[in-house]
Amino acid sequence: MPGTQPFESGILNPPEACAACHGGYDETVEPYYNWQGSMMAQASLDLLFEANMAIANQDAPDSGDLCLRCHLPRGWLQGRSVPTDGSQMLSTDESGVSCDFCRRLVDPFFDPLENPAEDEGILAALSFPANDFGTGMATIDPTGARRGPFVDATSGHPILVSPFHREAALCGTCHDVSNPAFEKDGEGNYVPNAFDTTATDFSAHTIAPVERTYSEWFYSEYNTPTGVYAPQFGGNKDYVATCQDCHMRDVTGEGCGFGTPPTRTDLPLHDITGGSTWFPGLLSTLYPGQVNDAALQDGITRARYMLQNAAELAAVQEGRDLKVTVTNNTGHKLPTGYPEGRRVWINVKFYDDSMALISESAAYDPATGVLSHDAETKIYDIEPGLDEVTAPLVGVAPGPSFHFVLNNAVFKDNRIPPRGFTNAAYADFGGAHVAYSYPDGQYWDDTYYSIPANATSAEVTLYYQSTSKEFMEFLRDENTTNTKGQEMYDLWNNNGKSPPEIMAQAQLTLAEPVPGDYDGDGDVDLDDYANFPGCMTGPGGDILPNCDPFDFDADVDVDLQDFAGFQERFTG
Repeated sequence: MPGTQPFESGILNPPEACAACHGGYDETVEPYYNWQGSMMAQASLDLLFEANMAIANQDAPDSGDLCLRCHLPRGWLQGRSVPTDGSQMLSTDESGVSCDFCRRLVDPFFDPLENPAEDEGILAALSFPANDFGTGMATIDPTGARRGPFVDATSGHPILVSPFHREAALCGTCHDVSNPAFEKDGEGNYVPNAFDTTATDFSAHTIAPVERTYSEWFYSEYNTPTGVYAPQFGGNKDYVATCQDCHMRDVTGEGCGFGTPPTRTDLPLHDITGGSTWFPGLLSTLYPGQVNDAALQDGITRARYMLQNAAELAAVQEGRDLKVTVTNNTGHKLPTGYPEGRRVWINVKFYDDSMALISESAAYDPATGVLSHDAETKIYDIEPGLDEVTAPLVGVAPGPSFHFVLNNAVFKDNRIPPRGFTNAAYADFGGAHVAYSYPDGQYWDDTYYSIPANATSAEVTLYYQSTSKEFMEFLRDENTTNTKGQEMYDLWNNNGKSPPEIMAQAQLTLAEPVPGDYDGDGDVDLDDYANFPGCMTGPGGDILPNCDPFDFDADVDVDLQDFAGFQERFTG
């Protein structure tokens, strides 16, 4: 992959060096403390990453280099990604995605009117320059100058004003992930490149998709000059347009504890919050002394807030159906990011007048981690896998698969798109919906549930889960290299099994059905009459599904006695 290559960047400073000025003065706004509470800071300590990388190296030897490039950039830039299991990384490399990495990022597209003049020479000196954003193709300033967006900043170290640091493209460096071993052919299939050959094009529109968060945002209404009204995310902003607007929201405070820095109302909070609430709470036990537990707990609180504002949930009764609407309030698909195990689902419970549970859709068992799949279950997720051409080449069955470095097809993707999406644009960058569809511009989804007889109320809950039982079992069972898969499974099994988070809830009282109103439109007419013969089972026969409105005498069948009641109720 292009971008700054090993030994072309100089050495990234440890984040502790930045803490001297950017930490220890105000935990509510200072960069260092809030960064410590993010998963960016833990990218190199993520056991799930390590377990997944072990299988990746098994499936495609040396593919772990691609993982290490984003998760341990300090060591990667110093050539310590060989071997690609990370065994040559130093303890000083375990700083995740830290201050010096982001602060030294250079826009790969030089613009003399916007970018620092120094960038022209930096880009010209690269042996393999990047011409796109994604898959870790970072360009790093080798001089050590730190970059930021403020023109009035002063510092004890060299600084450069960089508009790039306000742009979502900077985040796209690692948050559009592709597999460069596959390229899209003229028919939209992703086919393997020749051995020992780089891709002909490193664009997300060409090489195979793994994650497409940046592209999902790029082709949405958020990527406009005005953006989208979302004060719940923007801090001091009412409208959000870039990744930074939501994930580094504007607060009021000082960016430095040294000297007399200006008080800003547009200070980006360096919390870089996502949706992780389970794994951060385990890090203090896994890595005692290496992490800041207080910062991580604050990060969990912020992530929970983010999840609780990422979607809206509405439930209304329409006749004998319950209509549930989930609206995506994020700037990307809901959910987005890595596809293995991450999911959102709708849980629906129906109760009778004594509050006894009558039925439940998408029930989750916290004791086993099993999410039930009934006929009406709605789970929002993506299922990548291998097509029938590629699967035999690598000895894996065709179909959905967790072998992410081998996957070259998508078998399901019903995740809710953001405002302003179009099917054509999403198909072009490998983000098309599969086995599901949304009209252009639709950023919500409707699901209908049949209301059972005797149900008088319903409770609807939208859940998010960062990883699933199925993925944990895959990591455990497929790893033949080391113990990381078993360790990750044990961590999951012994610590709540990645308990789902409640994103939103709705409760409603259900109206009693009108006797004889089969179609639920509030009257009894010829449309209902047309369905009566199909429901008749005769005296003593079992009542058929959805035929409860015709059982006038409540004897659990539909016969001629009920037809007499139907005639009395008929209003035309």
